Amino acid sequence: MKRINEYKKLFGVEKEIDLKELKKSYRNLVKEWHPDKFQDEDILKDEAEIQSRRIIDGYHFLVSMAPETKEKELPAYTETITNAAIADYQHKGLLLEITFTDGTTYEYFGVTKPVYIKMINASNLNRFAKRSIYPKYLYRKSKRTLQEA
Repeated sequence: MKRINEYKKLFGVEKEIDLKELKKSYRNLVKEWHPDKFQDEDILKDEAEIQSRRIIDGYHFLVSMAPETKEKELPAYTETITNAAIADYQHKGLLLEITFTDGTTYEYFGVTKPVYIKMINASNLNRFAKRSIYPKYLYRKSKRTLQEA
């Protein structure tokens, strides 16, 4: 949640993520912090490189969580959580990362340690996740589906 709030603050997003406003803010920030804007001997050049990377990462992160993006990817998400089993999972802080047997990985934000402990102690991991994780927590697709060679 800290990461979400940090990126929202960077882009000036108040509540819901609007893709048009986000894109406009992104363009303005990139113009302001583009490394080519600074001379080699300028002390702000290094900071500009760091800021531009942060802006790009934040933009892609927030776009992946925007309602329009989630709506567009809802059929694939529903297919994954309905038909694929949980292959692997990791919990760090309030972030639960679940990798499914179809190769997709989703991040769920705000999952507390007690909920995580209940999940790993559940007799059926998939059933617990379907009832207590998927419908209740903010999520985003974090990695693309693995392609077979």
